[in-house]
Amino acid sequence: AELVKGIEETFGVDASAPSGGMMMAAPAAAVAVVEEKTEFDVILDSYPADKKIAVLKIVRTITGLGLKEAKDLVEAVPKELKMACSKSDADEIKKQIEEAGGKVVMK
Repeated sequence: AELVKGIEETFGVDASAPSGGMMMAAPAAAVAVVEEKTEFDVILDSYPADKKIAVLKIVRTITGLGLKEAKDLVEAVPKELKMACSKSDADEIKKQIEEAGGKVVMK
């Protein structure tokens, strides 16, 4: 009984509450919401026609594709540039594409 009272005082809980099982489920649900997404897909959404070559050069650098493959990718927007990359990589790719004049979506 002393142990129960000590726990009640330390954690501010009531051991006599009949809904003890419900209280255990709530923290697990809260933890799931707090988890941050760690992998992102970077998608080239659009670009102005006059910025196509600049965007194409960045896409080639990012993907390592040849000229024809990169051109096909850029012309088929919206298209995934990189899948399952880290947040820092995704931010860097987004910054490069936006500096070249394109629009990027991260999912």
